[in-house]
Amino acid sequence: MHAKQLSRWQHRHSFGQDRRRPGESRTLIVVMLTAVTMVVELIAGSMLGSMALLADGLHMGSHSVALAISLFAYIYARRHAGSGQFSFGTGKVNALGGFTGAVLLALFSAFMAWESVHRLLTPTAILFDQALVVAVLGLLVNAISVLILGVHHDHDHDHHHAHAHDHNLKSAYLHVLADALTSVLAIAALLVGKFWGVVWVDPLIGILGAVLVGRWSVGLLRETSDVLLDRQAAAAVCDEVVQAVEQDGDSRVVDLHVWSIGPGLRAAIISLVAHEMRSPDDYKQRLPKALGLSHVSIEVHRCCEPASARAEAGGR
Repeated sequence: MHAKQLSRWQHRHSFGQDRRRPGESRTLIVVMLTAVTMVVELIAGSMLGSMALLADGLHMGSHSVALAISLFAYIYARRHAGSGQFSFGTGKVNALGGFTGAVLLALFSAFMAWESVHRLLTPTAILFDQALVVAVLGLLVNAISVLILGVHHDHDHDHHHAHAHDHNLKSAYLHVLADALTSVLAIAALLVGKFWGVVWVDPLIGILGAVLVGRWSVGLLRETSDVLLDRQAAAAVCDEVVQAVEQDGDSRVVDLHVWSIGPGLRAAIISLVAHEMRSPDDYKQRLPKALGLSHVSIEVHRCCEPASARAEAGGR
């Protein structure tokens, strides 16, 4: 066959991952904003001799690294989308970036808890005025970052349809949200300590914040690991695929695999048995577009059982 004849059955495997995602530009802005704030705090802390500013600058640095990983994942996925080394494109790089960010978020949560418990057991003097300035500055920067990233829940809440989760963007969003939460809790604790002298409130609130951030990280780890481990799609999705393929009453699905290959993208392998042989294209046309099935492989086997016997078995 000529190449032109074969082109009908051939297709690219980039699945739109070669296009710049909205989250990439927003993440870049937040990375730059966080990095500039980090540098300003480190310089100011060194010049003013403020350990609070230095500590928050280093804290900003850790989150800059996490956000840079998210940005790298976007760029890598886009630039390598057409590479033949990836069987189903680079959609899972998005989930991998989100998974890495979730791990860093969990480590950040553990560090928060450890430091808070340590300060609860061995209280240290707090420079309330300087610490409040740092906390307010951090809250301002993180509030702006949260607004920039602004994760919109653009996925369909009906589990029959493809979820368009951008796990990479969600990871970046949770990092700045965790920072914002830390700043809010710190301001509340510092005000209580400054005006009422209750110093132990500061580490106690730090522990509560660590627990909340830990829960966020666990949720994101669960979501991204499902994608990375090719977990079967929800039962409702699989049922919709089966109903669409079997709508003529002659075909029966005997083996089905449906899994995520990227944000809003799924692949499927469908094996079915039928008396009346139809082409795979015929069955593909029956699949709902809303399921986000971007790569579908169908194999059709002829049923050797007489139709009358099969109908009788179905009636029992």
